[in-house]
Amino acid sequence: MNRNLLESEMRTVRPGAQAPARWRAFACGLALLASCMLAATAGAFVPDLPRLFSAELTPDPEAKLPAPTRYSYRGTHTTVVQGVKAPLRIRLEATVPAELGNVLAFYRTELSKLGWQEQRDGAVIAADHVQLAFASPLGPALLELHRKDSSTTVKLVQKNALVATDANVMPEPGQAKLVFANISKTDATLTINEQTIKRAAGAHAVSLDLQPGKYSYEMSVPGHPATTNVLDVAVGDTWELTVGPDGDAWSPLLLY
Repeated sequence: MNRNLLESEMRTVRPGAQAPARWRAFACGLALLASCMLAATAGAFVPDLPRLFSAELTPDPEAKLPAPTRYSYRGTHTTVVQGVKAPLRIRLEATVPAELGNVLAFYRTELSKLGWQEQRDGAVIAADHVQLAFASPLGPALLELHRKDSSTTVKLVQKNALVATDANVMPEPGQAKLVFANISKTDATLTINEQTIKRAAGAHAVSLDLQPGKYSYEMSVPGHPATTNVLDVAVGDTWELTVGPDGDAWSPLLLY
């Protein structure tokens, strides 16, 4: 997906046949939409020069997730379930012309105001990068900061546990989940973790619980070259592999 453009990507789960053992069919006919909305990029427009170059980091009331008004790039990416207003997952990416320590202090202050609780397990705080997990009122969240040139890059992700549970994409505790969908007009096959799963055209999507780790997989549709790749799944993640309407394998999508 070209991150420099305003765009959307629709992934649809349709009803159909029964799933093999260990795979669970989605009965709800989900439609999942990943969207990307980009704010100002460097050189695009500068609405307030004194604010942009101020040493102080103040929160932007227009941001969907906490973000300072001072930035050279900012993008917001959401994954939603069709018919549900609240996002399943929302990710903020930004480049802030400020020291990493100042950006970290900003986020600790602003996230605390929202009731986010910092988790000590797995926390990494170094001179050039930070990784902190949070328990937010909606679900798990993660903050990553990296020092780059004279700026700090920000990646902030928040998941909505209630939406994931209602949409049947919530991983089991300590595991990850994989969703396989076929919205082409022919049969499609996925081979992963020593299993081969076939889905007819119009069949339900199916889900599989996986242990965290890296998995080689292959998706194939008659008349199309097979697609092979490696999926790296972490605890609490839900990924989607989809065969699109034209029979082409879409890139993996991190749903949750």
